[in-house]
Amino acid sequence: MILKDNPKPVAIRIGNIVLQGNLTVPKNAIGIVIFSHGSGSSRLSPRNNYVATILQQKGLATLLFDLLTEQEDSVYQNRFNIGLLTERLIDVTTWIKNYSETKGLSIGYFGASTGAASALRAAAFFGNDISAVVSRGGRPDLAIKELHKVTASTLLIVGGWDDIVIQLNEKAYQKLNCNRELKIIPEASHLFEEPGKLEEAANMAAGWFEKELSHKYE
Repeated sequence: MILKDNPKPVAIRIGNIVLQGNLTVPKNAIGIVIFSHGSGSSRLSPRNNYVATILQQKGLATLLFDLLTEQEDSVYQNRFNIGLLTERLIDVTTWIKNYSETKGLSIGYFGASTGAASALRAAAFFGNDISAVVSRGGRPDLAIKELHKVTASTLLIVGGWDDIVIQLNEKAYQKLNCNRELKIIPEASHLFEEPGKLEEAANMAAGWFEKELSHKYE
């Protein structure tokens, strides 16, 4: 299903900086999922790349990219600057909306850890232009003031052993007015490192995106 020349590196110019990304577009893609990774992570994150592979098998295009340049990432505080990361995600989404291979595809966001906050804030910014959001072990509470504006169908996935993050996700869940679900995966920690748990989360995300992103063509 995956085109032979994928994934392909892309350089996304935003003003006078360039962000590096890896774009994979299956034949007859039903939509595209843009990844917003957590602090200190990058387009090379093994966990996010694993999830991306599962999504691609469902006919979903994926974009993993660095929200920060190498120089910016060297400043530790930038990794937690949700406002800056949201701006980058918004700019990259605009690039995807105009890029020849992905133009016209319905769009979803996959956010991990703090990346979930920037994903939800960007979804609030774009409104109906974003069809779905999935947060894995995320911090949606960091976008609490914007959550009521999110119209994208939102799935919050949390590990059953991640007690504090469960509470934060429950708080965020109450603020969402869109179609939403909160799924807790038993016996999983924050990074879903236990055997089979990341696969379970990835398949859950893939099912959500497959359902929600294909609505555009019904």
